Amino acid sequence: MKSTLPHRLADNAARWPQAIAAREKTLGLWRTFSWAQCLHETRALALGLRALGVGVGDVVALLGQNRPHWVFGQIAAHACGALSLGIYRDSMADEVGFLVEYCQVRAVLVEDEEQVDKLLDLGERSSGVRLIVYADPRGMGKHRVDGGDPRLRTLASVVELGKRVLQDDPRAWDAMLEVLDPTAVCILCTTSGTTSQPKPAMLAAAGFLDHATQMLAVDPRTPDEEYVSVLPLPWIGEQVALGQWLIARFRFNFCEEVETTAADLREIGPTAMLWPPRAWEATAADVKARMMDASPVKRALYEFGIRLGYRALDRGRRSWLSDLVVGRALRDRMGFSRLVSATTGGAPLGPDVFRFFRAIGVPLRQVYGQTELCGVYVMHRRDEDAGTPDYATVGRPLQYVDLRIESPDRNGLGEVVVRHPGMFVGYYRNDEATRADLRDGWLYTGDAGILREDGELVVVDRVRDLARLANGDAFSPQFVENKLKFSPYVGECVAIGQDREFVAALICIRYSIVSKWAEKNRLAFTTYSDLAARDEVAALLREEVATINAQLPAAQQVRRFYLLYKELDPDDGELTRTRKVRRHTINERYGFLIDALYEGRALVEVDTTITLADGRKSRIATRLKLQEPARPASGRGENA
Repeated sequence: MKSTLPHRLADNAARWPQAIAAREKTLGLWRTFSWAQCLHETRALALGLRALGVGVGDVVALLGQNRPHWVFGQIAAHACGALSLGIYRDSMADEVGFLVEYCQVRAVLVEDEEQVDKLLDLGERSSGVRLIVYADPRGMGKHRVDGGDPRLRTLASVVELGKRVLQDDPRAWDAMLEVLDPTAVCILCTTSGTTSQPKPAMLAAAGFLDHATQMLAVDPRTPDEEYVSVLPLPWIGEQVALGQWLIARFRFNFCEEVETTAADLREIGPTAMLWPPRAWEATAADVKARMMDASPVKRALYEFGIRLGYRALDRGRRSWLSDLVVGRALRDRMGFSRLVSATTGGAPLGPDVFRFFRAIGVPLRQVYGQTELCGVYVMHRRDEDAGTPDYATVGRPLQYVDLRIESPDRNGLGEVVVRHPGMFVGYYRNDEATRADLRDGWLYTGDAGILREDGELVVVDRVRDLARLANGDAFSPQFVENKLKFSPYVGECVAIGQDREFVAALICIRYSIVSKWAEKNRLAFTTYSDLAARDEVAALLREEVATINAQLPAAQQVRRFYLLYKELDPDDGELTRTRKVRRHTINERYGFLIDALYEGRALVEVDTTITLADGRKSRIATRLKLQEPARPASGRGENA
C-alpha cells in the first residue's frame, strides 16, 4: 500500500468497512460515519473535482469549521494530485485574499455563505479561482440572481457528479490512486506568522504519515479511543491528528458549534486531547471563577481538595482523597473523566497552570514542535513510561529526530536546531525564506533553549524575543507573561523591557471573569473599556501582579503596567490565529503607551476607533491610569 492519505482511507474501508470512523453533531444529534461511508463521500467528491478540472499540482483551499466534509475534501484533493491548503475560518477577507492569491488557489471548498462572501469580495485577487464549492446552501439565493457567479457549485452537486463518473467508469477511482506519488508535496500548512504574513510549508504524504506513526509509537492510540476535533484543522497539530486517525483508526468527533464544545466534550468523553495553552489557561480560570460564585462550603471543600492535590503532586504521586473531594467532579464537569492523553502545544504553558491540572488528576503533558517539522517532535512521555513529567521542560525528542543547540552560551542556552525525515521540504514559492531557515538539512527554529544532560529540552523563548534590561540583566518576556496569565483576572499580557530600566507590561483583563467579579461587588459597567478603566479593577490587578512579582526574580518583576482599553485580537493583527503575540505589531501600535510607562505618566489620553466583533466601528475615548504594584517585602522570588 502506498503511503498517501487516500490510500490509507481506502485500506481502512476495505478492512473495517462498518467500524465507526467519525461522528458529527448536527441539530443536537450525533451522526456517525463508518469507514466505508467516509470512503464513499471522499471518492465521489474526488471524482467530481477531477471532472471539474482539478488536477495534479493545483492548490485546493479549505475554508470553514471543522467538519467531516472538511476532512473528506482534503483527502479528495490529494486523490486528484492537488495540494490542500487549510485557511482558518475566522480569517479576515484580506488574509484569505493573501493566501488565495499567493498560493494561486484554483478551487476552494467552503462551509457557508459567510465564507463564500469573503471570496467573492476579493475581486481580482480571486481571479485565479476556477471553482467554489459550498456545503451549506442557506443564504446563497442572493448569488443565484441573474445566473450568479459561474464558479459556484454546491457540495451535493459535485458529489453527485462524482457518482455519475464512477457509474460510467468503475475503475476511475482506482486509476487516480495508482498514479499518486507518496513523495510529492500534498499539504500546504501555514506557519503562525508571528512577524509577517504566514508562509505555507510544503509537506509530502510519505514523510507526513511516517512522522504521525513515529508520534504514535510514543503516544499510542487504539481504535476504541475517542478524539474531539476542537482546534482548527488548518493548524499543523490537527493535521497530524488527521494523519494519526487514518493510521490508528480512533474515532474522530466533530462538535456542532464552537459554543457547544463544552457540552459536546462531556457527551463524548474523549480519551485524548491536544489543546493550546490559551485553552488550558481559560479552563483553569473558569474553574476559579465558578468557585467565586460557589457557596462557602463548596469553596472550602475545593480549597481543601486542591491543597491535598498539590501536596501529593510535590511528592510524585496522586491523592485519592483529593480525587474524591474535588478531582473527579471537576474532570467530569470539563469532560475529562476518560482522558488518558492530554497534551498542550503551540506555545509555552505556565508551570502554575500545568500544576493545577496535574493536581486535579488530568494527565497533562507538554509537547513542542513547529509547522515546518510536521508538528510535534519533542514530548513528555506518558506517566506509566516516565512518571510525573518535569513541567519545566517540554520533554525529549522522538527517537528518529536529531536535535542540537546552536552556539550555546556558558549556560547551554542557544538556538534549537532540528532535522528528521518527515520534516517539510521548503516554503511554497519562497526559496529565499527556505534558504534562510533550512541550512544543510537542519531547520533553525528561532527558539532559544537548553538541552539538558538527561535529554530533556527546556524552551526559554524566541531568540529574537530574549531581552536585556539597560543594566545587562537578562529576562524572558514569555516567562513573565506566563506567570501573569495564571491569574484568573489576566486574559492577555505583553511584557516589555528591552534596553529599559525595568520590566513593564500591557495587560488585558479576562472580561468573562472580571465582569463576574464586578457584578458580585456591585460595580456598574457597560463595556470592556468601561470595566477596565474602573479604579476597583485596577486595585484588583495591582494585588494580582504584586502576588506574582513575589514569585519572580527581582530583575523580572513588573514595576508598572497599563490595563488596555481593548482585548488583543487576531483580526487586528495583534495575535496570530493560534493566539501567539505579534510583538512587532504591539510595539508599533502601542508605542505611545510603552513610552508613557517608562516616562511614568500617570494618565494617558486615548482617542481611537476599534472594530467590534460584529464588524461595527466604535470610537474609544478613555484615559489609561499608570499602575504600580506593591514591591515584594523581601526575597528575590524563584528562578526562571
